[in-house]
Amino acid sequence: MAVKRLLLDVTPLRSSSPFRRVWIGQTLSGFGSQMTLVAVMFQVWQTTHSTAWTGAVGLAQAIPLIAFGLFAGLLVDRSDRRTLYLLATAGQAGCSFLLALQGFLGHLPAAGVIGLVAAQSFFVGGAGPAARTFVSGLLPEQQLAAGLALNRIAFQGAMLIGPALGGLIVAGPGVGCCYLLDALTFAAALCGAFRLPRMRPGAEPARPGLRGVRDGLAFLIRTPAIRAALLTDLTTTVLSMPISLFPLINAERFGSDPRALGLFLTAIAAGGVAASLLSGAFTGLPNHAPAMLAAAAAWGVALALFGLAPNRWLGLALLTLAGAADTVCVISRSTIIQTHTPSELLGRVSAAEQMVGQAGPDIGNLRGGLVAASTSGTTALVSGGLLCVAAVALIGAGTPELRRLPTASPSPQHPAP
Repeated sequence: MAVKRLLLDVTPLRSSSPFRRVWIGQTLSGFGSQMTLVAVMFQVWQTTHSTAWTGAVGLAQAIPLIAFGLFAGLLVDRSDRRTLYLLATAGQAGCSFLLALQGFLGHLPAAGVIGLVAAQSFFVGGAGPAARTFVSGLLPEQQLAAGLALNRIAFQGAMLIGPALGGLIVAGPGVGCCYLLDALTFAAALCGAFRLPRMRPGAEPARPGLRGVRDGLAFLIRTPAIRAALLTDLTTTVLSMPISLFPLINAERFGSDPRALGLFLTAIAAGGVAASLLSGAFTGLPNHAPAMLAAAAAWGVALALFGLAPNRWLGLALLTLAGAADTVCVISRSTIIQTHTPSELLGRVSAAEQMVGQAGPDIGNLRGGLVAASTSGTTALVSGGLLCVAAVALIGAGTPELRRLPTASPSPQHPAP
């Protein structure tokens, strides 16, 4: 029984059929999205043979989320969240169908493909915050952390398998088929959400326009637990994101072996999957703040040691540890946010969480690249990891409220299974 308590808790899938349908639909859609990312990168590279253009794909995904994120969150807090999710998901599916059409009938220029990616990201900005409210809307509070862990392992499974499937399909039937499959997986997401009950944000809708955005920002600023959770995510990714450094570290320490380079991301993902499978060890905690802070610090320590690792196998083990720590941090952070945000503000707070999750890694990879360009990859990794640990310690010391978080927030209404 003790071992069983350590394993991933699948109670939400058994006890709530609405959550189960949404989870299955979003999981399938996640695989399609990862396949499309590979197809887009391949098509843009084949068209331009320019890393500037392939880098623009990331910008096309990030800019709409950052530019419109809080306004999208406000819309989530003023609308029926189920309806908004269905409309935004249908918009994503439409963009994938347009990508499929150009893939079959004649390729667009790179700018056209990137434009469709940006349009799809605009719809993600609405669907993402709406979907994040489903967990607290469909599950009782004691199952929130378990539901978030299930969402996390679905995301990691898509990250592990989706790109490989996308590569096989691009190499075989071609990019058009890859885009078409992605569009069809959105049908699963739509079916999963179609039978959800109406999900109103609360008794009092958010104020319109900038006043509603200001209300959301004010809540973030004045609520120590939410502020600390978002700052933990932002500081860990901005100060110690390692992905842009992998090719340089591989060249400096491991002889530019492409096999080692290919395993770096796999090791992080494998660690994340392992932590998700053993998430029962921490999802039942009464206070998730200590786990969040400890995991964020462990991420920094593991990456600093990775920068000093004398051989690839130790390096891969440390990256696996970093991936596990990241998953513990993400699940714990999201549980704090979901548990301690009132329903009428959850759309705006979820949008802020999505913005931080998108912008933080991009800025962190840029920071690492700039530091490495003026010093070395090892220096960039070690300094980033130590700065991460110091920042997490400051957040913990400066937010005493984290040590005495209340166990409940205003409870949402849960539909019958």
